[in-house]
Amino acid sequence: MAWLKPPPAGAGEVGFDDRATLVVGSIGFGLAIPRLTGLFGPYGTRDGVFWLGLAGFVALATAIWLGNRWLLFKQREHFDWFNHPLRKLAMLVVANVLYTAPITVAGLLAWFALAGLPVDRTALQVVVLTNVICVLFVTHGYETMFLIRERESDLVRVERLDRMRVQAELAALKSQVDPHFLFNSLNTLGHLIQHDARRGREFCDTLADVYRYVLDSGQRDLVPLADELAFVRRYHRLLELRSGGAIRLAVDAAVERDARRWRIPPLALQVLLENAVKHNQASAEEPLELAISLRADDAAAPAIRAVNALRPRRSALPSAGVGLANLAARCDLVTGVALAVRPSREAFEVDVPLWAPA
Repeated sequence: MAWLKPPPAGAGEVGFDDRATLVVGSIGFGLAIPRLTGLFGPYGTRDGVFWLGLAGFVALATAIWLGNRWLLFKQREHFDWFNHPLRKLAMLVVANVLYTAPITVAGLLAWFALAGLPVDRTALQVVVLTNVICVLFVTHGYETMFLIRERESDLVRVERLDRMRVQAELAALKSQVDPHFLFNSLNTLGHLIQHDARRGREFCDTLADVYRYVLDSGQRDLVPLADELAFVRRYHRLLELRSGGAIRLAVDAAVERDARRWRIPPLALQVLLENAVKHNQASAEEPLELAISLRADDAAAPAIRAVNALRPRRSALPSAGVGLANLAARCDLVTGVALAVRPSREAFEVDVPLWAPA
């Protein structure tokens, strides 16, 4: 039985261990309500039927608690207070009343028959009303606890998201501003200015655009796919100006067509292109291509698929291994869908989840 994590509606599972509450509450209600309402009649602790009835009332209270608990968890699978507050309230009240009242009536009629007592309609009505009120009170307690736990979970999630966003921004900046990248970029810029001023100016302007996007996107969890495509093309142009035609970028027409529809974690495509360049050989004679397309599997969540051939460098460039790890963490936190990485002998394939705003 899933004591700790009943399935709530909405993102993420939250829960609490209610076993002690269930045991104490069931026994407490099973002992207190019959005594307070006079259900035992003339029977006392010296009578065997008294103890039989006591066990039956505790069992009845347990059945009522467990049944309403199950109904509460099923409600949470389909309704939540934020999207359907009135429907949620109505369904909770109706379900609790329609379950609690009949099972209480059936249990009390069985007790009167077993004990040989006449049916006390007044006691019957009082016990049914008392049980319904107690169930509504306990359900309110459960819902309050769940709301508190969900609030705590949301705060932790936001804190983790902010921390990972800062880490991703720093990782992206480090990957762009590390000495190796700056050394190559400045060498390239110096060479182009001396030998091809027009291309040198283009390199300088493109480099500035790359840094501007990195800084601007650091404040956002998701960006339009169209913006990310424009950025990765600028980044690719830097690589192209530096290494000629050794690096190629191929974007499928379907991606271009739906680019405004989707959102993606910022710098995601740049991380994949940078990862491909860092770990694979490339030359003008044997260029390295990163192919970007939409995942064709309709049954799965929407995603961008990036594929490059595997041609490992003979001497790999230094790598901290945090690029894909940070991207995977951001995807999981922002979209709730994991980054899918599928290396093989021939190719390296990554699916980046997409999100469509309502």
